[in-house]
Amino acid sequence: MTSEEIKAAYTMRDILARYGMHPNRSGFICCPFHKEKTASMKIYQDSYYCFGCGAHGDIFDFICEMEDITFREAFFELGGTYEHKEETFSERMARYHAQKEREMQLKQANALKAQKKLNNDLIDIYRDWHRKSEPFSDTWTDCYNALQYQLYLHEILNEPR
Repeated sequence: MTSEEIKAAYTMRDILARYGMHPNRSGFICCPFHKEKTASMKIYQDSYYCFGCGAHGDIFDFICEMEDITFREAFFELGGTYEHKEETFSERMARYHAQKEREMQLKQANALKAQKKLNNDLIDIYRDWHRKSEPFSDTWTDCYNALQYQLYLHEILNEPR
């Protein structure tokens, strides 16, 4: 849908109903953009105007102000779509490479997370066995050495990048 089609599909009253606001019989509401005790915002079929603060606009402007979002976000929220020209090969390749880069970053982040979890689990296991073993036995020594190595890896894995 284009912005004109969206404006034809929604009235200001439809948009106000999304936020739980209902104009009085004269078509006024209390302005949500400034503090007031009496209704000073006039609601028209396709626009609004506040006589108190001067806020005015159409349905897109109202949603942008209410949710502190851009026109583009409001447009998509109301079901808008962009009709764009045929994509060139270089544009498709750029999008493809960007997508693959995001996937690679996500994969690396998940691998690092799994490696950190394994490291923490091994530290717990080696500490537990180190405490339970007889001091200076083979098991105690092996656990001590493995624990030191895992603590070293823990520092490397958790240093800021």
